[in-house]
Amino acid sequence: MTAHIVPVKTYIWIVTTLLLLTLATTEVAKVDLGFLNPLAAMLIAAVKTLLVVLFFMHMKWSNYRSRVVAASGLLWLAAMILLTLSDYRTRSWLPGPGAWPAPSTLSKGH
Repeated sequence: MTAHIVPVKTYIWIVTTLLLLTLATTEVAKVDLGFLNPLAAMLIAAVKTLLVVLFFMHMKWSNYRSRVVAASGLLWLAAMILLTLSDYRTRSWLPGPGAWPAPSTLSKGH
């Protein structure tokens, strides 16, 4: 297996881009976009993650098997986040602790 040699110039461009995207994240946080603020921050974070995975983790030049393993890790993370959010979202479906009737108030024999 031969390793791919990445020019230093590429790394400099990626680091510069990551720093600019970090600056963009802080600037977007200062602007009131309403419900779009978290979406904008997550979009910028996704682009930064993609750059790190592709260039610093060398997924751009890796073989198919390594890409499948990385993608399966992302799918697993997405499944865990989805399950956590679904639990959080459905917690209000059940009544609170004081909403259940006391056992003595239930009618017997009916």
